[in-house]
Amino acid sequence: MKKETYLVVLAFFSIYVFWGSTYLWNKIVVSEAPAFMLASLRFTIAGALIFIIAAATGRSLKITQKQFLNSVLAGFLFLAYGNGVFVWALNYVNSGFAALLAALQPLSILVMMRISQRKALKPKSMIGVCLGLFGMYLLVSQRDIALQEGAVLGIVMIFTCIISWGIGSLFVAKADLPKNFFIATGYQMVTAGVLLALGSRFILQETWNTPLDWSSSAQISMGCLILFGGIAAFTSFNYLLKKVSTEKVATSAYVNPVIALFLGWYFLEEIVTTQSIIAAGILLTGVYFINTVRQKEGRKPTGKKA
Repeated sequence: MKKETYLVVLAFFSIYVFWGSTYLWNKIVVSEAPAFMLASLRFTIAGALIFIIAAATGRSLKITQKQFLNSVLAGFLFLAYGNGVFVWALNYVNSGFAALLAALQPLSILVMMRISQRKALKPKSMIGVCLGLFGMYLLVSQRDIALQEGAVLGIVMIFTCIISWGIGSLFVAKADLPKNFFIATGYQMVTAGVLLALGSRFILQETWNTPLDWSSSAQISMGCLILFGGIAAFTSFNYLLKKVSTEKVATSAYVNPVIALFLGWYFLEEIVTTQSIIAAGILLTGVYFINTVRQKEGRKPTGKKA
């Protein structure tokens, strides 16, 4: 195979497996560290590494005041709230279950687009929305899940994160941000890390602990979140958008929840019920219908992962 073919294969492996694994890694670390502290460290370190790599490769880090303010807002919507609160919710729900809820993001973006543009849903979109809502109902209506302490709160907060991601996607599509995706991601990560640290201190009043006190599995998971779930996956995502069709890149929306369900079951012994499997199939079919409509309209996938 040609070198470019190898790179494409590796990039797909990255957005499939690494992004699908972030739910497991976050679940492991959040059991030993406060959620906002975890997310703050992850994004601050990853953003700093991006700046170091960019500077070492001769990329300019210059940014206008407007681009910086837009980066702060994007970082808040995607990472500080969208990811930080999502990680916090993992204290109350299983990682695979959370990944399936996150798969509803394309549905939220579609609905927001239609509302803002005042356009009626196309037939295929309507089918996707109905399937997505029905799959979500099957997923969250399970008695065992509803009886878990804090599960309802966790589910509600994950839905607010999905809305935050959707708003962020629509904002970034039109916002003035650094043209280099790598640099733009770095600014969003660092500013989100600062916002999360402030939220940790003044809103949640978390008690920070040192990673040296964590178990080896938590330390390894944090390293994986920074290097693989952050830098490698985001870089691969950007590379694929330039090399293959958006339809192929969007397939990560179907693979990530499956990876997350399997890893949660295998490593954390999370229970995967028959109803969850049926709900997953219906929900992801709805996501497929929604994504195919968006691709025909020429929109690139802009979703962020956990």
